[in-house]
Amino acid sequence: MAFVYQGDPELESKAKKAAERISENMHIVANEPSLALYRLQEHVRKALPPMVERRVEVTKLQHELQGRCYDVEYALNAVKSMDGAATSFKNIQEMLKQSIFLKQQLKYEEARRNKKDSNSVYKRLSAHIVLDLPDLSEFSMVRETTNRIETMMAQARGSSAELHRSHTTLH
Repeated sequence: MAFVYQGDPELESKAKKAAERISENMHIVANEPSLALYRLQEHVRKALPPMVERRVEVTKLQHELQGRCYDVEYALNAVKSMDGAATSFKNIQEMLKQSIFLKQQLKYEEARRNKKDSNSVYKRLSAHIVLDLPDLSEFSMVRETTNRIETMMAQARGSSAELHRSHTTLH
């Protein structure tokens, strides 16, 4: 029994055409080498300069793109660090509001004391000195604000020391 291959007729046709073209090109190259080499030289002479120019241009664009990528990464890191600073700015804003409020309270208390003192000349000349000390429980916010500021300053000193250490270890 003989095995008979029944292949795709279209594939066989394409393979036959390709083999014929290769055979024809080999025949031309074998019989007319000077003409074939002239055509190769002509093609290389025409195609090479534009290809070299394109390669130089692509290399230049690649370097520019890489620089811009670094710029974008740097900008992104800067934005991220600014986003991290938002909480510090919010704390500063709250402390400023509290300090303005406390300053207003102090002005009010001072104005009230001056009003009391100026209303009664007899009280100033009195032999009995009465000290009108403000209730310190009203000023507990001052202590809290002071503690917050001291904590922030300690953290800032610690982070600047860490930054200095990382800066000196990087170089």
